[in-house]
Amino acid sequence: MAFAAIHVANFMVQAVLRAEGEVRDRAIALVDGTAPLINVVAANDAAWRAGIQLGMAQTQAQLCGVEIRRRSRALEKAAHAALLDLGWSMSPRVEDHAQDTILADLAGLNSLFGAEEDIAREFARRAAELRLRVHVAVSANLEVAVHAARGFAGITVIPEGEEARYLSGLPVQTLAPSAEALETLERWGIRTCAALGALPVLELSERLGQEGVRLQELARGAHVRALVLAEPAEILEEEMELDDAVEDLEPLAFVLGRLLDQVCTRLAARALSAAAIRVRFDLGDAFEKEEPVRGKNATATAAGVARVETEAATVAKTYEKVLNLPVPMRDSKMLLKLLRLQLQADPPPGAIVKITLGADPARPRTTQHGLFVPNSPDPERLELTVARLAKLVGNTNIGSPELTDTHRPGEFRMNRFFSQMNETKARGKAGKKLASGGDGEPAAGRRTATGCRIFRPRLAARVELREGRPAKIFFRGLYGRVVTASGPWKISGDWWRGDAWQQEEWDLEIQFDGGSAGVAEHMLANMQVIAPVREAKAHMHASLYCVYYDGACRSWFVRGMYD
Repeated sequence: MAFAAIHVANFMVQAVLRAEGEVRDRAIALVDGTAPLINVVAANDAAWRAGIQLGMAQTQAQLCGVEIRRRSRALEKAAHAALLDLGWSMSPRVEDHAQDTILADLAGLNSLFGAEEDIAREFARRAAELRLRVHVAVSANLEVAVHAARGFAGITVIPEGEEARYLSGLPVQTLAPSAEALETLERWGIRTCAALGALPVLELSERLGQEGVRLQELARGAHVRALVLAEPAEILEEEMELDDAVEDLEPLAFVLGRLLDQVCTRLAARALSAAAIRVRFDLGDAFEKEEPVRGKNATATAAGVARVETEAATVAKTYEKVLNLPVPMRDSKMLLKLLRLQLQADPPPGAIVKITLGADPARPRTTQHGLFVPNSPDPERLELTVARLAKLVGNTNIGSPELTDTHRPGEFRMNRFFSQMNETKARGKAGKKLASGGDGEPAAGRRTATGCRIFRPRLAARVELREGRPAKIFFRGLYGRVVTASGPWKISGDWWRGDAWQQEEWDLEIQFDGGSAGVAEHMLANMQVIAPVREAKAHMHASLYCVYYDGACRSWFVRGMYD
């Protein structure tokens, strides 16, 4: 059994350079601390050659001609999460050893990637896709793999039984001893793992205790332990702190595109897609301090400014947006277009100083194409079209209609539209239903049902009553005589609300006069009324309509026509 250790050298610098790929080859120095004690904590090779030293003050570092960056723990967290995704992209058994190092079990990977050296090269290649430069070491011993990855650059494969020989030239600092133990070993002149492994165990234990014995086992490659498995994160997140607050959508879209690229690359590494994209913006100050006003009202004005600033402190400093996707996807360009449309419709209320972008992982969608099934719209492009339409007409005016749980006639709501994933199955059911007569029963024994075509919007009407019952009706250029009237059915509801409703509903059989044919032809030509006019014009016989009296507005309306 072999294990691979993946180590990110100079982790703090690489975490920053991962977010700023265009400055990777420049001299970069990281500073940390609070003013006035801001010192250099890390730098890349180009900065060391320029004269940068650890602990150097920021003002001194600027004189060396290097670019100064603040240390970002948010970027370090994201880089560490990407490193774990790298391990899970190759092996299901991964240990979170340190912030800059992970361990992966290579059992069963030889049949997929070849020899152990080929597996190590694949780890390095996938790390480059995640914008990380790593050292990879393979060994049958976990601790040996870790120390080899930290001590040797590139790819190192240690054969079983030769652990001590490979580690012999590494400095003692690679074993991560305590500061006290390292100082003692330095006084003894012990600087390499070979020198530490040659010391007598009893005397070493008497002087350094159990830590000395453990360090010697590590130097000899004899320390054995089991792999501690890590659990994958439920949400993949990327963060970025902005140097300057951003208010416009164009520069914000540039940053969002970079974060989406990183998130989608991590999703692809784990063979996942995004079911939802979550964005959280940390906003700057909502109010700016006003200039002091001089004069007798200065005190009152200062009190008002203080009150405004107090109210501003209670305003939410974050703005969140959730993009729910109809189908799992990981196309960063498509996701950026959808996010831009949502932000254009509902922009953040202030300037943005920090962005946190997360993705809810889901399994990639599978599509079963049929040989005789026509091509359906691409779900991603369909979602983009729906988002653009929602921007034009509003989110509440586009989607799939659904009846609400109420007795109010014609009440419905618009739900989010989801495309049909399995069209072959849907078409099969539709064909079976059509062959059986529409409702699953044989066509010969099918029972007919009366349907009602609801008019939207409702049609205003004028009704003449005779002894409290409708006798004549006129609507949209049609004049008819009521042959049969059934009703009224009184319905009402929501009396406790401002939009309470109260109606008296009638079912009327109406005989239209032939004299209205010319009016019907005119209305049909202008496409103002379709169903009622076509019925009256084509047949000129009695038709069944649903008519009601609205008690709220004291008017008559035609709700629909029965087939």
